[in-house]
Amino acid sequence: MIQSQSSPAGHRRAAGPALLPPAAVASAARSAAVHADGAERRRRLHDETVLLLTRAGFARHFVPRAWGGTEGTFSALLDAACAVGADCASAAWCGVLWAAHGRFAAYLPPDGQRDLWAASPDTRITAVMGASGEATPTPDGWLLSGSWAYASGVAFADWLLLTSTEPAEQGGRCRVFAVPRGQADVLDTWRADGMCGTGSHTVVVDSVTVPRHRSFLMTDLTAGTPGPGRARCHTVPAQLGGGLLFCAPALGAARHALEAWSRWAVRHMRGVSEAEALRLHRVLALSTDEIEAAQLLLRDAGQRADAEAWTERDVARNRRIAASVIGLLARAVERLHRTGVRPGAAGPDTVERCRRDVRTVAGHRMLRREQAAVDYARSVFSEVSEAPEAPEVAAATAATEATEATEVSDSVANLHPEGPHADII
Repeated sequence: MIQSQSSPAGHRRAAGPALLPPAAVASAARSAAVHADGAERRRRLHDETVLLLTRAGFARHFVPRAWGGTEGTFSALLDAACAVGADCASAAWCGVLWAAHGRFAAYLPPDGQRDLWAASPDTRITAVMGASGEATPTPDGWLLSGSWAYASGVAFADWLLLTSTEPAEQGGRCRVFAVPRGQADVLDTWRADGMCGTGSHTVVVDSVTVPRHRSFLMTDLTAGTPGPGRARCHTVPAQLGGGLLFCAPALGAARHALEAWSRWAVRHMRGVSEAEALRLHRVLALSTDEIEAAQLLLRDAGQRADAEAWTERDVARNRRIAASVIGLLARAVERLHRTGVRPGAAGPDTVERCRRDVRTVAGHRMLRREQAAVDYARSVFSEVSEAPEAPEVAAATAATEATEATEVSDSVANLHPEGPHADII
């Protein structure tokens, strides 16, 4: 692990396992590689890959130890997801989200946690955190109806976490509801150009009864509110660790693209002009610089998410880093793709798929650079100056505050492309 050189003084890593079992992660990665083409065609992972991801410990990574879970670290999860992502970004995406959703479910009351994990800590949970549908209060809980898009890995989920808003007369708060997968229907709606194997379809529930112990407030999750039985990994604000996890599959895909492109370039350079060779050398160096810079930033931010203590500046910094990392990776893979496109060449074909995967991840709301920049600037300016905000900063602050709740709920857990991908190169 590359050690952080920029973490604030006093930050210490929380206790926890250093790694998911390397041999098990490697087995999952090999299966993901073998079945990557089929997963893309079928728009879902292969059963074997799902089984091996589960055995590797992705689903249990953040589950409380009281239920047999690992209560692991962000850094360990980033490394494992990146390793799998080098063979199939979709498999890495599902694995890292199953882990993240186990962390979310730790906010359920004890009886709700028992419903999910009494039989096994390896319960796979799909979550959609964008508020939708209708939650009607009942004497014992809620009656939930509606549809939720972008439910990644839902074909293999045991439970769903679905977000809705209480009626205004009840306070209008955003709540997360745990629903057994068998009580929901799945609509085949996932048609993105990249990350095809995630199977991020739409789920529909119709008048499903949700008891009180299977719900928690979204604000507790976004703020990282401490509570009985919640370990350090559970009391992390959503913006401190969430965006980093989205970047790990993209980092793996970018590494894979670089390796495939390099093999192609070695063959292509035979007999080319000196100018063409120099061009390829420059492409290799620039893209490698960006991918390695992204890796260093991501690992440093992972250590910050694992630290014993955090500040609002840490949250803003990690959000800024996640947006920067995905930009670096997208530029690197785009450059490789533009340089290496040749019909029928195995290397460039691989680069093309990696490019589509990285660009799809980059379309996620949580990785928007503009709002990450505003958030970070607010944290910096509030510390270095007591002067009133300039009009343009005040306006940007007001705009950010107006959209913050919607943005967090829409982005904290799921792939969420918005039509044609923005040009981020």
